[in-house]
Amino acid sequence: MKQALLVIDVQNDYFQGGKMELYSPLDALKQINKLEDYFMEKKEPIIYMQHVMHQEGAPFFEVGTEGAQLHNGLNFTESSTVIEKVYPNSFKETNLAELLEKLAVEQLVITGMMTHMCVDSTARAASELGFQPIVLSDTTATLALTHENHTVPAQDVQNAFLAALSSFASVITVEEYLLGE
Repeated sequence: MKQALLVIDVQNDYFQGGKMELYSPLDALKQINKLEDYFMEKKEPIIYMQHVMHQEGAPFFEVGTEGAQLHNGLNFTESSTVIEKVYPNSFKETNLAELLEKLAVEQLVITGMMTHMCVDSTARAASELGFQPIVLSDTTATLALTHENHTVPAQDVQNAFLAALSSFASVITVEEYLLGE
């Protein structure tokens, strides 16, 4: 089954000093790097999603800012496939689905940020579109969320969303993925 690696929103604003620092983004990045190496070795497609907000003064990922740039710890080059998006769902108003079909991809291996937002939205859409998603849990990162004056710690947000995603995707670790291949 032909696979593609999807790296969602691994951008500077999510790292230390960024406008929306996540919990343990460097740990996720290290795991993503292992997958980049694996997919490059297999000569399988890697697609980088880059979320950009075009309104001036955006809270993060403002177009043209350093924070909106893909993190330089990724192994992308000028010839890498980068798709800009403006919605959490990587398929919405992008050419991602068409590209995957053109590449004859049957299964999407999903990594990136944020687990509770763009990873969740994209994995659900990938399932609905028939791309049999695999979400690699240790390649994702999120942050604490607050609702009705109650803060949910980032690790609890992570676990809850990954548990929910297991209804739509195979949710495993990088080690499990690489051992299974």
